[in-house]
Amino acid sequence: MLNPDLRGVLQDHLSRYSLVIAAARRAREIVEEQETRSKIRGEKPSEEKALSIAIDEILAGEIVIAEPEEIRHL
Repeated sequence: MLNPDLRGVLQDHLSRYSLVIAAARRAREIVEEQETRSKIRGEKPSEEKALSIAIDEILAGEIVIAEPEEIRHL
């Protein structure tokens, strides 16, 4: 991931705050999944950073970010 264009993600009034929170939460989930797989199956964690994977998933549309209505129009 090299400086992705976030304009497409931030359309529809999605705030940067919501994007950052969603990416951080998904990155934590990825780390936990990798730790579980390494303990149970002995798989080696990915060389790619968890945050990079999370942002790639968001850019690909695999992750839907739910944003509260009250902050959508700020």
